[in-house]
Amino acid sequence: MSSYRPFSLEDATAYAKSIPGFFAADAALSCEEIGDGNLNLVFRVADPQQNKSLIIKQALPYAKVVGESWPLSLDRARIERNALEIQHRLCPDLVPAIYGGDDELAITVMEDLSGYTIMRQGLIAGNTYDRFAEHIGRFIATTLFYTSDLGMNQQEKKLQSARFINPDLCKITEDLIFEDPYRDAANNSFTEDIRAEAEKLWQDHALHLEVALLREKFLTQGQALLHGDLHTGSIFITPEATKVIDPEFAYYGPIGFDIGAVIANLLLNYAAQPGWSSNDEVLQERRSWLLTTIVGVWNHFELNFRKFWDADGIDIMSKTPGYQDLYIDQIRKDAIGFAGCKVIRRIVGLSHVADIDTIDDELSRRQAKVTALEIGKRLIKGSRSASSIAEVIEWAKAAAAKEGANV
Repeated sequence: MSSYRPFSLEDATAYAKSIPGFFAADAALSCEEIGDGNLNLVFRVADPQQNKSLIIKQALPYAKVVGESWPLSLDRARIERNALEIQHRLCPDLVPAIYGGDDELAITVMEDLSGYTIMRQGLIAGNTYDRFAEHIGRFIATTLFYTSDLGMNQQEKKLQSARFINPDLCKITEDLIFEDPYRDAANNSFTEDIRAEAEKLWQDHALHLEVALLREKFLTQGQALLHGDLHTGSIFITPEATKVIDPEFAYYGPIGFDIGAVIANLLLNYAAQPGWSSNDEVLQERRSWLLTTIVGVWNHFELNFRKFWDADGIDIMSKTPGYQDLYIDQIRKDAIGFAGCKVIRRIVGLSHVADIDTIDDELSRRQAKVTALEIGKRLIKGSRSASSIAEVIEWAKAAAAKEGANV
């Protein structure tokens, strides 16, 4: 019989005291629930006297955003903790340390990142992070290369992929990203002022074909261990440091998906900028940084991925001249298409982004949604023919030009 129960503040405090060697036995601990996500409880337990703290994350058996009518497997907590452990081993400076956990209680105990800012909030505030592209490009390249057939023993990879079968969370992605936005689905969520734009999505059969091809990749292509939900709300950041959290959607899938998720969230902030920038000069500066960062993310990923391939690639056939170029070219095309899908779902799908939804001015908020949808459609339809990441930049600028912005 399972011992699972949703934690109270008292439960979280008691569990924190059981972590070996972290808090003193007589420490007077404080505890607060800080979670604002859709799927979990998150507690911060601290010893103010010693200035020590940790985070306890507990999965709920349903999606908070919907309620108990949407049940979810608690095994996702084990998957998330195991993914964090692998990612921390590969990139210790870019992933929080894991202090423990419990499969039955669906708990992960980890490093407290309270000194960091959630990147989405930082971008909304107008901050820029000049080391982000370098950091996230290296994170993606490292975690994906060394969990792929290129960088690990293929038989070990098969065994590892079996431990990351994640049907409940994958089902969320399959429905909310690759299906619901393209039909009149009950789970869609959008304001009436963009209904006409949503209905255009439902009738665009050329778009549907491209989404179907991308969905097929998500369903069938187990290239590497993905983070699975790598958006700016899952990244903690300072001007000098980056930490990636929340890989509960982790599973073996197509490498381009994680890259596309990062690109999509930068583009969503790009679309939102007229609602946040005080004048044209500020708007131009912020948008320029976002587009430069998108290019940097791809370039740092590619540079590191090729370096790892050349130095540590274990698949003899992958050394065949020309194969590396074709492989990476396909990752880029996939990433562009997946980015487009991620952008569109955040406008008409179930879960949106604060970058756009918290814009005060109604007309600016609507324009941001329309711009984002235009970018998303261009990325999806152009992904299979795209020859460089520069095309993403041109498509974003073209969509912004339609709103009359000086970009």
